Amino acid sequence: MQTSTYKDQVLAPYEWYRTMRATQPVFHDEEQKVWHLFRYSDVQRAMSEYATFSSDPRSTMEWQPEETDPILASILRLDPPRHRQLRNLASMAFTPRVVTQLAPRITEITNELLDKVSNSAHELDVVRDLAYPLPVTVIAELLGIPTEMRADFKRWSDALVSDEGEEDREVLFAEIKSMYGYFAQVLEERRQHPQDDLVSALLAAEIEGQRLSDIELLGFCALLLVAGNETTTNLIANSVLCFDQNPGVVERLRRDPNLLPGAIEEALRYLSPIKAMARFTRTETVIGDQQIGAREVVITWLASANRDESQFPQAERFDIERTPNRHIAFGHGIHFCLGAPLARLEAKIMLGAMLERFPGQWHVPDDAPLQPIKSDIVFGVKNLPLNWG
Repeated sequence: MQTSTYKDQVLAPYEWYRTMRATQPVFHDEEQKVWHLFRYSDVQRAMSEYATFSSDPRSTMEWQPEETDPILASILRLDPPRHRQLRNLASMAFTPRVVTQLAPRITEITNELLDKVSNSAHELDVVRDLAYPLPVTVIAELLGIPTEMRADFKRWSDALVSDEGEEDREVLFAEIKSMYGYFAQVLEERRQHPQDDLVSALLAAEIEGQRLSDIELLGFCALLLVAGNETTTNLIANSVLCFDQNPGVVERLRRDPNLLPGAIEEALRYLSPIKAMARFTRTETVIGDQQIGAREVVITWLASANRDESQFPQAERFDIERTPNRHIAFGHGIHFCLGAPLARLEAKIMLGAMLERFPGQWHVPDDAPLQPIKSDIVFGVKNLPLNWG
C-alpha cells in the first residue's frame, strides 16, 4: 500500500462516496444550492433523461448571456436537436473503422516513447513520459496542429478542468483565452489553406446547408483537444495505480494478454477518469424521496456510481475478469463519450507494450509524493513514478 499521503489525497473521495450512498444518496447542499447524486440508478437516469436533466447550464438562467463560451456551444453542453446534429458530424471522425486505422500510428508513437525510457534505471514517470504524450500527440495529429506545443496543450487542458480555487482565477481565464486565440488563428489558416485534417473537415462541414459558426468551431477544437488527451492520460495512469494496488495482476496480464481489455474496463470502473458531470433541471422531478425543482444544478457522481454495491457485487474489489461490467465511466445516453473507442485503443496499446517492455513486478514507490489533480471533473494524479524488475 502507499503512504498516508497517497491514501488520504487520492483515495479519500471513495470513502465519501461510500458514506453518501449509504446515508444521503440524493443530497442537497444548502450552502452551494446544488444537488448531488451518488447511486448508480440515479446517476444513470440523470445522464439519460435529457428532457428533464439538461446538459446546458443556460437552462437554469432567467436570461441568456450575450457572449457564449465556446465550450457551451460544443456537444458537451448541448441538448437535442442541435446536439444530435453536431454529434453526428463529429462521430464521423471516430467511427470504428477510422479508429482501427489509427492503431499502427498509435503503436509507433508508443514505441518511440518507450524507447526513450527503456534504457533508464528501471524507473520513469508514467504521466510525464507515457500517459500524457501519447494521447496528446494522437489528437494533435488528428486536428492537424503541431505536437511541439504539448506544453501549451497541457496548460490549456489543466485550465479547463481545474477548480477555480486551485490557482488565481485570472490566470486560468488567461490560459483559456490564449487557447481560443490559438485555435481562432488555426481556423483562419485552414480557411485560406485547407489540409487533410479534422479542423479543415469541420470548416467544410455543413448541417442542413449551413456551415458551423465560429463559436461552434472553437468549441469543437477545445473539446477535442481536452477530451482527446485528459481522459486517456488518466485512464492509463489510473490503470497502473490499480495494478500497483493489486500485486499479481501484472503477471496475470503477461501470461494472458487477452485479459487486458477486461482489466482496462475494470480500471475505468474502479478509478474512473471522470469523477462527475453536471446536469441542470428543466422541470420539477423526484429522485428517491427528494423533490427537485426546475432550474436546479445536479451533480452526477460517476465515480460513486461505478462503486455502487447494488450494481457491482464486491464493488470495492478490483477484478479484471468482472462480468458483466456495466460501468458508466464514459457517461451514458446521448452524451456517451465519442472518443471512448480511441481511449480504449490507446490504453490497450500502451499498457500492452509496457507489459512486454517492463519485466518483473511494477511498483509505485511507497514514499512517492503523488499529487492528485485538483478538479471537480477529472480524477487522476499529476505524477506517477514507477519502478519495475
